[in-house]
Amino acid sequence: MMKRALMVAEKPSLAASLANILSNGRSTNRKGINNACSIHEWNMQFKGESVHFLMTSVCGHVMSLDFVGKFNNWDRVDPAELFHCPTEKKEAVAKLKMPPFLAKEAKGCDYLVLWLDCDKEGENICFEVIDAVRESMRITDHNVFRAHFSAITEKDIKAAMNNLGKPNENEAKSVDARQELDLRIGCAFTRFQTRFFQGKYGDLDASLISYGPCQTPTLGFCVQRHDEIQTFKPEPYWVLQVTVQTSEGKEVVLDWERVRCFEKEIATMFLMQVKEFKEAKVTSVSMKEKAKVRPLALNTVELMRVASSGLGMGPHHAMQIAERLYTQGYISYPRTETTHYPENFDLLEVLRQQQHSSDWGEEVREVLSSGINRPKKGHDAGDHPPITPMRTASRSELDGDSWRLYDYITRHFIATVSRDCTYLSTTAKFEIGKEVFKCTGKTLLDPGYTIVMHWQSFSKNETVPPFSDGEIVNIQEAKLQECQTCPPDYLTESELITLMEKHGIGTDASIPVHINNICQRNYVAVGSGRRLVPTSLGIVLVHGYQKIDPELVLPTMRSALEEQLNLIAHGQASMHAVLQHSLEIFKQKFLYFVKNIEGMDQLFEVSFSPLAMLGKALSRCGKCRRYMKYVQAKPARLHCSHCDETYSLPQNGVVRIYKELKCPLDDFELLSWSAGNKGKSYPLCPYCYNHPPFRDMKKGSGCNACTHPSCPHSLNSNGVSSCVECDGGVLVLDPASGPKWKLSCNRCDVIIHIFDDAHKVAVDDGTCECGAQLICVNYKEERTKLPNEATELTGCVFCSPDFANLVEKHRAINRPNRMAPGGRAARGRGRGRGGKGRGKGKPKDKMAQLAAYFV
Repeated sequence: MMKRALMVAEKPSLAASLANILSNGRSTNRKGINNACSIHEWNMQFKGESVHFLMTSVCGHVMSLDFVGKFNNWDRVDPAELFHCPTEKKEAVAKLKMPPFLAKEAKGCDYLVLWLDCDKEGENICFEVIDAVRESMRITDHNVFRAHFSAITEKDIKAAMNNLGKPNENEAKSVDARQELDLRIGCAFTRFQTRFFQGKYGDLDASLISYGPCQTPTLGFCVQRHDEIQTFKPEPYWVLQVTVQTSEGKEVVLDWERVRCFEKEIATMFLMQVKEFKEAKVTSVSMKEKAKVRPLALNTVELMRVASSGLGMGPHHAMQIAERLYTQGYISYPRTETTHYPENFDLLEVLRQQQHSSDWGEEVREVLSSGINRPKKGHDAGDHPPITPMRTASRSELDGDSWRLYDYITRHFIATVSRDCTYLSTTAKFEIGKEVFKCTGKTLLDPGYTIVMHWQSFSKNETVPPFSDGEIVNIQEAKLQECQTCPPDYLTESELITLMEKHGIGTDASIPVHINNICQRNYVAVGSGRRLVPTSLGIVLVHGYQKIDPELVLPTMRSALEEQLNLIAHGQASMHAVLQHSLEIFKQKFLYFVKNIEGMDQLFEVSFSPLAMLGKALSRCGKCRRYMKYVQAKPARLHCSHCDETYSLPQNGVVRIYKELKCPLDDFELLSWSAGNKGKSYPLCPYCYNHPPFRDMKKGSGCNACTHPSCPHSLNSNGVSSCVECDGGVLVLDPASGPKWKLSCNRCDVIIHIFDDAHKVAVDDGTCECGAQLICVNYKEERTKLPNEATELTGCVFCSPDFANLVEKHRAINRPNRMAPGGRAARGRGRGRGGKGRGKGKPKDKMAQLAAYFV
């Protein structure tokens, strides 16, 4: 019987490319049980015998780390417990069902070959895949292999297949340790300060007030520059400027060798001394050939810097594009710290591929004819070769940003093997009394690499007139120019990346994520020239940390932590010991922070307004019957100033009063939340949303998930059918959605638009044979869309032919309805319609019919 081997790549597109190369284009493919990943199959020689290969992929991490259930409740768990409470691995994306998918494909396989990205995260995913298939195939040291590759080319992939190694468990453990540290430290600080400050201030304009061991020092750099700007005091200085006239009558402005003087009286004294002379004497003329050196080979940090400063792309966006170019085979692996090509790297072959390009082919042919220059010796981090173009592309093949990034990567590579740019630097020195002046010029000799990196070329020759030693020239003018020192500008993304790399904050893979986080959390805003301007919230947070414990915002803490994690990766330290030591340090810092939070609160009081002073009256409190205020600033919430209670609301939508109706359980007035005509909507009780009245109702649930047996707004009264797209979801009628009536799943983003312009729609007591509740629809006579101009009809939205043209199913516009911090959005399994079991059934024979409603 032929042996079988399972190959796993990191992304579906990468799996397809690898299968095509390894099978020489002869693979067949089929969809996996999760509908997200394909399986490519072919036969090939392996270990001296014919083996049936199956190539598939994951979609990033298979598993993610989280706290066990009860510790995810913000209300009932002291954040200090998070430093030592139990954690568990959960599926990273539950709907992908990745572990069962991998287990099914691994069944009966004899070998496992892992084609994950060749970095620490990739090593970690290797072991996630191994764990997922462990029960389906026998795992030993002799049947699990790791492919190491840096580019998606036939040469690289087949070389990797012929030189398979083993996955690196130490590197995988270092990633596990980093995940656990970031989870425990970040969540403890984030939960505490979010609840503390959002319960007091209403205009923070942030859903989370987060802390991160990397994120916060990153923000600290931005605020430090802001503070330097704010405390900067301009200082006047004076420059002595002399203009001379050559024998040909050309005027030349000379530079003062002292550069500038901060005392006006002294500067004036120098001016008077110079004005005593009518002529200047040339004391020396020197000429020296200089070079503008070609760049080092390209690594990730430099690519992000150039993308931000030169191409106007954020580093996070730039790396997403680079990864896409890599999986498409246009460039080599884009995450590398190395700037040095190995001796056996075929630079000539890479260059030849570009010689027919319409954009830089002429420059490449010139380099090939004159002979390539070996790239400058850079840093060898031992990971991947520098970022290199692996095949030629044209403007028509790639979209705008993809082309611009590919264009830069290719031009940078060509520049590394080109000649240096050389020029002649001429300096003439002049003497006027005892003061020395000079003028400098440049004459281009060989443009070298600047032909291809044209933005670095000389704009024009800055020549110096032909002065000679001892020549006397007339002084045309001598004057003092008053200037002022200027404050530094806000940090650019490029400058911030440099600081992060210098201080060891994050890795080449995580640096863009940290910068993106401080932007998304409203701690900094990206200004013109991609400069990072801290917001009031970002400034107050950093100043607060500095007031309580400056180490929380200094880069030294994280860089020391990264050194510990690297020891794990190199097998020089125990993961358990590093975790225990680091968590104990941060726990003590957290307890001290909590004890002294008033120091930060004093700064918040100056910058933000109390909840009681903000918002507009919206609905009545069920406890005191007074109006509660609706605070629209992120996170949206209700605040009762009389009871001093704050109630979280669904985010990213419109909240309105719902017909002045009340919840039968707590007397709070009901609200209606909507994400617009194409989004989801449902009524909710503010109190039940925050304090679920039933055990099977999760925090953050609206009336469409409430299992009250008789409330006319509950799931029991308005549920129609189980959702065929997700497990546990129920399609529920939104009674407030008319005249654009809709059913929406109370768990996923499926929406069914029904009976447009109907006067009234209600769920009937009857049940269809398919298991769904019947719907009763009523139209006004002049607007009816029912057959035979009927105004009222009862039937099944899935089965009734009369309803076929009045039902349209699609997915909701993606406006994430996240609950405000304090609890997770509802994840519980939706019930049918209460204990009676009505509406539980999925339409048994209508699965295809319902799916056909998708557009």
